[in-house]
Amino acid sequence: MNENHRKLCSSLEWADYLRDEVLPALDDLVEWGGELLELGPGPGAATAWLCRRVKRVVALEVDAGAADRLAQRYPGSNVDVAVGDGTSLCYSDASFDSVATFTMLHHVPTLTLQNKLLTEAFRVLKPGGVLVGSDSLASNGLHDFHADDTYNPIDPVILLALLRGIGFGRITLIIDDVLKFVARKPGELCETTGDSSECTRSNGKDGRPK
Repeated sequence: MNENHRKLCSSLEWADYLRDEVLPALDDLVEWGGELLELGPGPGAATAWLCRRVKRVVALEVDAGAADRLAQRYPGSNVDVAVGDGTSLCYSDASFDSVATFTMLHHVPTLTLQNKLLTEAFRVLKPGGVLVGSDSLASNGLHDFHADDTYNPIDPVILLALLRGIGFGRITLIIDDVLKFVARKPGELCETTGDSSECTRSNGKDGRPK
């Protein structure tokens, strides 16, 4: 990550932007469940918002230094910070109710690895679980901003094709100043409270309940 990115992603202005502009636009579309995996949290601009909506956040960061700094912010909390690669997750199948990734996909250097990351997200989601995220759209300005850094923005049409090919259904893309996306793993996500349980049904790729 170059110095431009380091300053921006750790700034209060960036955290405010995610909290006020990006995350609320997605919140109404998402059933977060209790267990959330955040891929590539960086300095945690979205983590503080996410941890107030679920029982537990596992924040997986590939950079050990960034992971250590984030862990120091959340001692004894519902945020567990781990070091790992999102393209090769160590978690079991169907471990999480939701997977989130914000402004991270363009740091994955190839389309093949982006597909692997999304495939891994699908694998660790429970049936009915949801993938939610955002990423930058390609532009000359952002290309210059990422000088000497990895910059591989994904085209929304390609993202849609990847998600459908992996098996996600009920896919929503929002394209404005950034790309926002929500996609669900077919099945039923059940949350048990007391003596009752509530299930949310998710549709398959053809739009029909599965």
